[in-house]
Amino acid sequence: MLHKTRGIILKTTLYSESSVVVQIFTEKFGIQSYMINGVKKPRAKISMNMLQPLHLVDMVAYHKHNTGIQRVSELRPAPVYSTIPYNIVKSTVTQFLNEVLYKSIRQQTTDEHLFDFIFNAMCWFDECGPANVNFHLAFLLKLSRFLGFAPSTITKSDDNYFDLQEGEFKSRTPSHPNFLSKEDALLFISLFTSPFEKIHEIKLDNKTRRFILDKILIFYTLHTASFGDIRSHQVLEEVLS
Repeated sequence: MLHKTRGIILKTTLYSESSVVVQIFTEKFGIQSYMINGVKKPRAKISMNMLQPLHLVDMVAYHKHNTGIQRVSELRPAPVYSTIPYNIVKSTVTQFLNEVLYKSIRQQTTDEHLFDFIFNAMCWFDECGPANVNFHLAFLLKLSRFLGFAPSTITKSDDNYFDLQEGEFKSRTPSHPNFLSKEDALLFISLFTSPFEKIHEIKLDNKTRRFILDKILIFYTLHTASFGDIRSHQVLEEVLS
């Protein structure tokens, strides 16, 4: 049967000279793989430009249960990004977030709340004017709520540490190295709780921003199976420095 659904492009893999297999996080079916033919032809209805990481699309697709690779009938950008493809900071941040998302989400069933969060966050990032250099930090911390390991914001007066393994504040130094001081943890929590419209008010220098990002990636490694290394991490740091 043919189904209309929104989608978020995650990964495109070459299959033949003119065909690709695209993994798309769909609103209706979770993550699905789609064979798309003829994308490199001059007059292709679906071109490679439409299949870039975290591009947002409307699609009409065939869907068969228990089938590894589905097929697409129609696909178009919706909305068309106006800044992300043309801004080096935004495009690098998008590549980085795409790699983290690809390694973090495994939903092959519907998860509309997660879908809406990613979709709306990327729309905001595209429309927000100059690239906000705190966006990727806030995005990943907010994303953790939908992945099931959001940091606790509850703190008592004698709590001086934030335990990344437990995801909560502690009064005593954890017996492992995966923790934050209270000062750093408050930045961590501010990025988690502040709406995107307010994250520019959180003042971080480059050194602190790199430190917080390293801790966020450790947080993901501790709570996401087979997370592994993030290759685009260093490229992102170079662009933002």
